Amino acid sequence: MNKETALVVFSGGQDSTTCLFWAKQTFKQVHTLSFLYGQKHQKEVELAAAIARRADVGFDTMDISFIGSLGHNSLTDPTIAMDEQQPHGSYPNTFVPGRNLFFLSIAAVYARERGINHIVTGVSQTDFSGYPDCRDAFIKSLNVTLNLAMDEQFVVHTPLMWLDKAETWALADSLGVLDVVRNDTLTCYNGIPGDGCGHCPACKLRREGLEKYLKIKEAKESSEK
Repeated sequence: MNKETALVVFSGGQDSTTCLFWAKQTFKQVHTLSFLYGQKHQKEVELAAAIARRADVGFDTMDISFIGSLGHNSLTDPTIAMDEQQPHGSYPNTFVPGRNLFFLSIAAVYARERGINHIVTGVSQTDFSGYPDCRDAFIKSLNVTLNLAMDEQFVVHTPLMWLDKAETWALADSLGVLDVVRNDTLTCYNGIPGDGCGHCPACKLRREGLEKYLKIKEAKESSEK
């Protein structure tokens, strides 16, 4: 297995794009893999391809749209109105059951066939929006399972696991890609690039984090003058 190459699970959103450029700084060679899973906002994959070209990394797309037909959620079913607030005592209906389980399992097979043992994903427990498959315990457990299932030594990297959205913006800025992440990525569940629609859960989280980071950055720059 090549310890100098990484595969980034890449959606073209804020988090995975930040992870892509983190990986480029960390590994000698980087590949990206995007998924079509029946998401209504699949324009993200088009933007992911454009960002990958800009970053000069390999890009591939895999159609696993069966995921969208397995359950009922507002990201894959156009008849379901999206939760704009976290429901009390339950998961938001933007939760796609098994999504990261499938993504990472397929990514591991894809990586194995190409001699890659480092896999990078942008999940975060700090801002996990109620999704259980973004938690650190799940990632660690799956990492062990993947290694046992294929008798390999995969390492699943989660650079954003303990960062909130403001800290994720700060990381993007430190990597020199703040403008790329802000203008060229798609985080919005309604499929609007950049700052998005402004009212879906993903847009709210993204905007609040950006505003917090920009205030911190402005205060720091003012104090240094």
